Amino acid sequence: MKKLTVIILAIFIPSFFDQLKAQEGYAGKQPVIFADVPDASIIRVGDTYYMSSTTMHMTPGVPVMKSKDLVNWKLVSYACQTLGNGDEMSLNKNRNAYGKGSWASSMRYHKGIYYVSTFSQTTGETYIYSTKDVEKGKWKVVSFKPVLHDHSLFFDDDGRVYMVYGSGRIKLVELNGDLSGLKAGTTEQVIIENAVLPPGNTGGLPAEGSQLFKVNGKYYLFNIIWPKNGMRTVVIHRSDQLTGPYESKIGFQDLGIAQGGLINKANGDWYAYLFRDFGAVGRTPYLVPVKWKEGWPVLGDHGKLPDTLNLPARKSLIPGIVASDEFNRKKGEANLPFVWQWNHNPENSLWSVSDRAGYLRLKTGRIELDFLQARNTLTQRTIGPFCSGVTSIDVSKMKDGDFAGLGLLQKNYGQVGVKITGNRKAVVMIIAENGRPVEKQNIPVSQNRIYLKIDCDFQNRNDTANFFYSLNGSTWIPVGSKLKMLYTIPQFMGYRYGLFNYATKTMGGQADFDYFRITDL
Repeated sequence: MKKLTVIILAIFIPSFFDQLKAQEGYAGKQPVIFADVPDASIIRVGDTYYMSSTTMHMTPGVPVMKSKDLVNWKLVSYACQTLGNGDEMSLNKNRNAYGKGSWASSMRYHKGIYYVSTFSQTTGETYIYSTKDVEKGKWKVVSFKPVLHDHSLFFDDDGRVYMVYGSGRIKLVELNGDLSGLKAGTTEQVIIENAVLPPGNTGGLPAEGSQLFKVNGKYYLFNIIWPKNGMRTVVIHRSDQLTGPYESKIGFQDLGIAQGGLINKANGDWYAYLFRDFGAVGRTPYLVPVKWKEGWPVLGDHGKLPDTLNLPARKSLIPGIVASDEFNRKKGEANLPFVWQWNHNPENSLWSVSDRAGYLRLKTGRIELDFLQARNTLTQRTIGPFCSGVTSIDVSKMKDGDFAGLGLLQKNYGQVGVKITGNRKAVVMIIAENGRPVEKQNIPVSQNRIYLKIDCDFQNRNDTANFFYSLNGSTWIPVGSKLKMLYTIPQFMGYRYGLFNYATKTMGGQADFDYFRITDL
């Protein structure tokens, strides 16, 4: 039996997808991570690099990754277990936090302590997490108001601590020494009145995504802008003083690769880490070589993304970023590897990897509307250029109206699974067209063990997925229709594989998943 996955400014929404279409291309071994790892912030401690990112409505959140070479990364921690248990984060009362939750993070290392900060419009607070051990330590958290949008945590040489933040107008505020909130008596200071280049640019994305660095006594501020009818662009400001005045330059404008900051290797080489909107797989990280000229970081090869990097080869993202899971656990263990995240906060009493040895059990505890509002969907990223996710499910203890299986999560989602109607079992394939679920095929089955598979093609922005089922785990039968995957603003996240089980009529059923296996084909 057992065998060895906000509110967006209306001024730029209409041109969002048109601008994405203009940013095609694929250079050499880039992206560094062909998966959704946006809003990166990278530090180096000795010979080890650490990177924080954002996963917004996923729980746990604010993932932290580790690398020895800037190219090959492994998930090692989450700074945030939950942002809170409000209705939005818990999918209660038909509410959700899609596209919200925790946003862009800032990672720093100061006097032996690692810091990761983020902010959330969902809760209305700014968060700072800290630990002495990224991989084994427990993260402490402080939170405070107000929300400091797209901030950069900054420890200056004099021991004072600041956050630089804002959209268009870039602001500075000082924090308490213990980082518990804004320093008493402090007031925010505008250090750049209009950080957008070229002057007079209107109708696009204002400068945001601040990341502040100090190099050889000068302050360097990285921001992203998105001019109307243009492409995502890096703009760099520099100053001899933290409070300014700042002078600016276009830092990088190629293929829409933007937003990020600077990192140096121990040997003195510099890189900019940036990301790109890469269609349905999500926002993917890139590295751009940096040279210094007249006190300015100069990105790229004559302003372009080079075809190759003087760095080690990129290996498979398996098992560092995504990984198969047989759900085998030692007695008493109830953990999930870091590759897994729940869609919103889980109801922990309704899942288990110990109730039945070698299985993930998902139980139903309420009536659900659809896949997007269903609680306890367990997810992993999809990866490019190709990937395949496979699972085996025991449906013998599901109840009338239950639907369980494997899905691709986004607004325009796809699902393949087993649905119970009375005493009838059927393999059902669903596609959400414009966010509304449409049943594409319904195939009666009699056995209790069903195998499910979804193949994804992200090469050259094909962004398509095919769905299959099997009665024996080896002969795969296509089901339903091809899903055209679309990256949508409401979710702001690349497609994810999701194991799901939810009730539409009667609570108390359960589905047992034997394994999840992911390959890069």
